[in-house]
Amino acid sequence: MKLLIKIATMFCSTISPILMVHHSAAASEFVGVRQIVAPSKERGSDLTVTVWYPADPGGKPVTLGESVFFVGTNAMLEAPSSRGKYPLILLSHGAGLGGTPQAMSWIATPLAKQGFIVAAPTHPGNAGANRSAAETMKLWLRPADITATLDAIEKDALFKDSIEADRVGALGLSAGGNTVLALVGARIDPVRLASYCDTDTLNPSLCGWVRQSGVDLHAMDMKLASRNNEDKRIQFAMAIDPAPVDVFQANTFSDVSIPVEIVNLGRPGKIPRTALASGIAKAIQEGKYSTIEDASHYSMFGECKPGAAEIADSEQVGDPICSDGGGQSRLEVHNQLLKMVTEAFDRELKTDR
Repeated sequence: MKLLIKIATMFCSTISPILMVHHSAAASEFVGVRQIVAPSKERGSDLTVTVWYPADPGGKPVTLGESVFFVGTNAMLEAPSSRGKYPLILLSHGAGLGGTPQAMSWIATPLAKQGFIVAAPTHPGNAGANRSAAETMKLWLRPADITATLDAIEKDALFKDSIEADRVGALGLSAGGNTVLALVGARIDPVRLASYCDTDTLNPSLCGWVRQSGVDLHAMDMKLASRNNEDKRIQFAMAIDPAPVDVFQANTFSDVSIPVEIVNLGRPGKIPRTALASGIAKAIQEGKYSTIEDASHYSMFGECKPGAAEIADSEQVGDPICSDGGGQSRLEVHNQLLKMVTEAFDRELKTDR
């Protein structure tokens, strides 16, 4: 059990029409949540997609993302959708303890409350009972999961008339940030990825798990790793502490043609090299970059329950999952990050350009 828990936290990060005003999606008091499926030719199976949306009263109360470590977030399962048109945010989760859509509910639920539909596929093999070091390292498969999700929600009977097809953004946290950068046109360098775990310099937690699992990245079939995963339907992207950013072909960022905002968590000089993305933001034509200094990579997890840090130590998680970077509490960091994310997506998806 302890060995299964101790994986990849640096790579992170339960639920089976009113008057429409064009481009002015209103906030909602209620948030609904439901699951749909997205057929994936590449995966050879359907992906489970969690969707948060502005809702009317109704549905069944549920708490998403709660665990022995983290506080969950409330929503209404299968609540009736509020009538109207809403921008869509495609959300990519991380791996390890943050490797489920539900673990991202702390950020998805407030976004839905602010008038967005948020859709997050479960990236296979990144968490849970079927998690796999080999599948987690196949970073080039994740962007196709997001594209399949967009294909599915555009056809879904419940959501196709609620989303604004020309107002689509992408948000990724940690490994999800890597995914988002690939979706806007950055390409992985197979040589860099193959050598990523040659030492523990870049990511000791993840690479320890990779070696313990018997995975040799140099022997992995990476013929598809450098392919172009760009999805031109996405108009804006935001990456929070994207990791790993040091496996991309650096020259591909200058070809990114849409606005991209990147946020690193931590003080300059303290941000891990594998997540440091200030140079990437400069290389993107419409790139923006900021930091939250009183935060850490682990701030992307849910709010910790009392005693969670001690439980993590006893379970040999191996990372300070309840530690933030400075004087702010995790809730305060979340509020600051939510403000940044909401303002960015409001600016890019709710205003005429």
